[in-house]
Amino acid sequence: MAKRKLNRRQQWRVEKVQEERTLRAQKRERDISRQLQAGELSEEQEGIVIAHFGQLLNIEALEGEDKGEIHSCHVRANIDSLVTGDRVIWRAGKDLTGVIEARLERQTVLQRPDNFGNLKPVAANIDYIVIVIAPEPEPFQGLVDRYIVAAETVGIPPVILLNKTDLLTDENRKPIDDMMTLYESLGYHTIRASVKSPSSDSSEGMTELLDWLDQHTSVFVGQSGVGKSSLIQSLLPEHDIRVGALSENTRKGTHTTTTAKLFHLPSGGDLVDSPGIREFGLWHIGGQELLEGFIEFRPHLGFCRFRDCHHEKEPNCAILAAVESGEISERRMDSYRRIKNAIEDQNARGLMLRD
Repeated sequence: MAKRKLNRRQQWRVEKVQEERTLRAQKRERDISRQLQAGELSEEQEGIVIAHFGQLLNIEALEGEDKGEIHSCHVRANIDSLVTGDRVIWRAGKDLTGVIEARLERQTVLQRPDNFGNLKPVAANIDYIVIVIAPEPEPFQGLVDRYIVAAETVGIPPVILLNKTDLLTDENRKPIDDMMTLYESLGYHTIRASVKSPSSDSSEGMTELLDWLDQHTSVFVGQSGVGKSSLIQSLLPEHDIRVGALSENTRKGTHTTTTAKLFHLPSGGDLVDSPGIREFGLWHIGGQELLEGFIEFRPHLGFCRFRDCHHEKEPNCAILAAVESGEISERRMDSYRRIKNAIEDQNARGLMLRD
């Protein structure tokens, strides 16, 4: 299938941006060489990326006399993209500045495809992806399954967190409880929580959430308006985190977080608060990856009559047989089909990864 093609003006803009980036990188390298020669940079040490702001990254020192301090650092030109959570080797400069010399090996990396056919890392060295949902805005299983497939694809365990439980009503309680029960039956850990609000005088599930996050690095993902920033504000009251309200007209959230940032929990764990994501694109993954992203499908893969089985109407399809026997739920099968059709539609329109 053809990749997305750029017209002449778009190609010119891409080349112009690349040229400007090259010139900036060359200037930074000259400045760094001057600082090294003048003895203005410290010895190499280990640090962690706390946040990313354009050409500058906030690095927290993990050792030495600067341990715990945050430095605003430039990146050497030979280093590829860095994201929040990356461990790096860097040198401290004057006035809480510095230079990043190298990136250490990543244990895990969460990536998203952009609109130009490139995979972009979002966060690194993540232990858990906490998928946050809430009664409002209404949770959609298809979107939750997208997050789960994305987590399974990169090998990061997902946790489903139902926030704002004080907003549960007689009308919305059963479908949400059914959704949570389904994920629990698949072996996924679920947590129910509620931060203190005008309609609630107490918090629910926050102790369980803290225990789960303890000594791990986690990232919160979910629709805007589900309360990610409010949760982090409750977990870290000393930090000033902007909290958005739901739109009165749509009951959907407004984006409040503009850059991924890592926060330290008092218990020792870390949290990465990422920009709000309404749709988690999956058009970059293949058919086999999608199938394996549904963990209950895995025991049945490879047992269909036909090697190229599409799991639709083919005879002796192991996946369809599992649906009929109840081993795979109809809801999850429907979700798989919707995601599969969306990926095929996007690929047909030329949305594919670049080589």
